[in-house]
Amino acid sequence: MSNSSDRTAILFVCMGNICRSPTAEGVFRKLVQDAGLADAVLIESAGTHAYHSNEPADRRAHEAALRRGFSLDGIRARRVRDDDFERFDLMLAMDRDNLDSLRERAPDSPRSAIELFLAYADAPESEVPDPYYGGAAGFERVLDLVEDASRGLLKRLLERQATGTDR
Repeated sequence: MSNSSDRTAILFVCMGNICRSPTAEGVFRKLVQDAGLADAVLIESAGTHAYHSNEPADRRAHEAALRRGFSLDGIRARRVRDDDFERFDLMLAMDRDNLDSLRERAPDSPRSAIELFLAYADAPESEVPDPYYGGAAGFERVLDLVEDASRGLLKRLLERQATGTDR
């Protein structure tokens, strides 16, 4: 996985880009920094819809992340752009609806691989549930799943880096 700048570029995607995908961005960014790979990986998040454009992460997501040592500071909601399909090596959807939206919107031959984020997790679930309309427990569950998948994704990146494979 590498783009033209020799950085692996990863985009986390949910619907509104204020709960799940910014959580994934913040968690994965910290894991990548802790692994000493901050200069080698570009990490962003976006939504398939523009409901919350330019808003910060949901307060509940931010507070839950902070309790676990992750920061969502500076992350602002944005909608997936057409050029994202060329800028990113990997676009990771939080659920099947957003995966389908990305695939429908993608050009015929996108440079990006488009997958479910939880494909990298040990958890049996395939989708990160949307916690927006629920309580605090939903945000904690999102963090559990996101941390699991983020560790798996980082492991895969490190393996590919060690073997020199692209995808």
